[in-house]
Amino acid sequence: MKELLRTNDVVRLSWLTALLADAGIDAVVLDAHASLVEGSIGAIQRRLMVDGDDFRAARAVLDAAGEALPPP
Repeated sequence: MKELLRTNDVVRLSWLTALLADAGIDAVVLDAHASLVEGSIGAIQRRLMVDGDDFRAARAVLDAAGEALPPP
């Protein structure tokens, strides 16, 4: 698994996951429960992850949608 980005914005995570799903790319959000354990204060960011084989395609899909991602 490779990380695409980290954020506390659950709406953005939902949007990005939907974009990837529409492109046939499975994505997983990690650390969602850890953030809840901390009281949802935003101390722990959620990570959007994809399979290493899908990483380039996932970045291309999100880039085409105008999403700014950190460098790989």
